[in-house]
Amino acid sequence: MIQLSDIQAALGRIRGDIRISPCTHSETFSGLTHNQIFLKLDNQQRTGAFKERGALNKLLTMSDAERARGVIAASAGNHAQGVAYHAGRHGVRARIIMPLPTPLTKVSSTRAYGAEVLLHGANYDEAYEKALEQSREEGLTLIHAFDDEAVIAGQGTLGLEILGQHPDIEVIVSPIGGGGLIGGIACAVKESRPNVKVFGVQPAKIPSMKAAVEKGKPVTLESAKTIADGIAVRRAGERTLPLVQKYVDDIVTVEEEEIANAILLLLEREKTLAEGAGAAAIAAVLNRKLPLAGKRAAVLVCGGNIDVTLLSRIIERGLVKDGRLVRLRVHLPDYPGALYRLTGILAEHRANIVETAYDRAYHGVNLGDTAIDITMETRGPEHIAELLAALVSAGYTHERIL
Repeated sequence: MIQLSDIQAALGRIRGDIRISPCTHSETFSGLTHNQIFLKLDNQQRTGAFKERGALNKLLTMSDAERARGVIAASAGNHAQGVAYHAGRHGVRARIIMPLPTPLTKVSSTRAYGAEVLLHGANYDEAYEKALEQSREEGLTLIHAFDDEAVIAGQGTLGLEILGQHPDIEVIVSPIGGGGLIGGIACAVKESRPNVKVFGVQPAKIPSMKAAVEKGKPVTLESAKTIADGIAVRRAGERTLPLVQKYVDDIVTVEEEEIANAILLLLEREKTLAEGAGAAAIAAVLNRKLPLAGKRAAVLVCGGNIDVTLLSRIIERGLVKDGRLVRLRVHLPDYPGALYRLTGILAEHRANIVETAYDRAYHGVNLGDTAIDITMETRGPEHIAELLAALVSAGYTHERIL
């Protein structure tokens, strides 16, 4: 198990190549949660995520002979780019095995940093097995995404940074995938300031570390799709689990809509772009999953690499969760002027229609009637309730489509 001294040494080792990311006070989230919230913005690293810290520390602890042979890693995202970028800067040949479904933009970014990219396998597990195989066959040093002591120590430097920026911090909230980030942070923080609480957050669809803590050993979960794909790890690490068991106070989970809403709020209120994994911690705080009341809390926003098409869908889901986008199915008689009357009611209550779709054959529509699906921009849940009450008062049969 790593020690505080390992993390302190890592901080001294990587300091010249890694940015000290800001840990800024958020008036918006402080007001919403009745705590003093500070956002640790490690999405501002060169490759857009904290993964650079562990990758660089691993590279700098390797022998000259190991660096001469080269390194290999398996990743579909942030770890790949962190390894590729810093290997290139230090003259180390890097090969990254990425799953076949990896988005082209991530493949291109990794190659642009100078790494050789090999696409293999349907998922991370298959890509990792290929990386392990080639590591053994060719003598390449495998840089694991989280289950490596040098990587864990590198990620733990975030904890030391937070304590240096805010010595009076009371709580730190971090996302959890395989456990490298929170394991390093929790060790650094608890060994320096034992009274500081450390909480972890996982997507409810794949809470591998929470399951491991409950079972007392790593367990392999079924794969699941989540917008927090950066922490969608099926099995917690063998090296990270003991750190979590020793130092982390609790682990909670967040739902997909909660993560989507957190991404939206970070973008809209803080002008900060976060990927799903990067927004998971603030999602837990916003949805009161943790025992916080009047605390000074540092919340990690640790990654901002998100596909723009996914971002558009996430924003839409966040608007729905926040009550600012609603879709209703309204039944109305099929004669001239019927739609005009309906839209007049909606206009009177200041709802902005963004999409409509008629249907005369489905949804239990009577002959002579029609159903119309209307998507509208609204001001929030109270505005939606006002619209529904107006439709009922006008005699319309309707349902809300979720």
